[in-house]
Amino acid sequence: MIELAGLTKRYGLKTAVRELTCVIRPGQVTGFLGPNGAGKSTTMRMILGLDHPTAGRALVEGRPYARLTEPLTVVGALLEARAVHPGRTAFHHLLCLAQSNGIPRRRVGQVLDLVGLGEVAAKRPKGFSLGMGQRLGIASALLGDPRILIFDEPVNGLDPEGIHWVRNLIRRLAAEGRTVFVSSHLMSEMALTADHLIVIGQGQLLADTSMAGFIEENARSYTRVSSPDRERLMDALNSVGLVATPATGPGADGALDLEGDQTVAVGELAAERRLVLHELCHHRASLEEAFMRLTRQSVEYQAGDDAEGRRGAANRQGWGG
Repeated sequence: MIELAGLTKRYGLKTAVRELTCVIRPGQVTGFLGPNGAGKSTTMRMILGLDHPTAGRALVEGRPYARLTEPLTVVGALLEARAVHPGRTAFHHLLCLAQSNGIPRRRVGQVLDLVGLGEVAAKRPKGFSLGMGQRLGIASALLGDPRILIFDEPVNGLDPEGIHWVRNLIRRLAAEGRTVFVSSHLMSEMALTADHLIVIGQGQLLADTSMAGFIEENARSYTRVSSPDRERLMDALNSVGLVATPATGPGADGALDLEGDQTVAVGELAAERRLVLHELCHHRASLEEAFMRLTRQSVEYQAGDDAEGRRGAANRQGWGG
């Protein structure tokens, strides 16, 4: 388990992380989300003792990371996959880590085979592709068979097969009762992997909830219906107090939208009024849409392609009146 209590980090006048309090529990995949500059990497570095908090504390298994005697057997982390000695082979890179933490030599070969690098164990990582380097970083995290795993962008540079492998690996580790904490910008992948979400913006906690709860609370849910007799459908909906608006966006094609899940009510009404329907379905917004809605006020840099967007950017920077 990872416990953060009032965790704060300031760099001069800038506060990167502000009084962050949460618990990352074992037995589930906890996704860590936030816009660029939100403080995710700084938070992970403080958990691992690479940065010292200005205030508050970060505990792993009830202790600060610096007090762990053989840390790789407690916490495995992937932060910078390319942080390897250029002159060592993949095998000897892992062997040095193993020897520093009392891990048996045989474990090195096991994790290299596990991540699919057994055949290149004698090669130097400086010649590895981005995906191969990422696999070596994952091997380093798994080396001590730790109870806690921390991954920052674990699928970066991987092909579809590699992404599928990492997804299954992460879920299996959580199913074994381990604490798994994953940061990623790939919302579609996080939606398939995470059970719980911690979302931060400008260093502050925005959400600490289940995946389903997060989408329910922060995303629009609507019912889309279409009929060749659109006007009669609109009249029927209005007659029973169901408010419909013209659908917009790709594929709308004259459809109508109603807030929430109204599929049963609309279906029964259509049957009663003998209305032909070509479409009737409930749409729940994606994790990406929910994330964008929650964090839109916390984005450090926003691109705008219209006049209003440019005026907003100018005002935020103090350029406009």
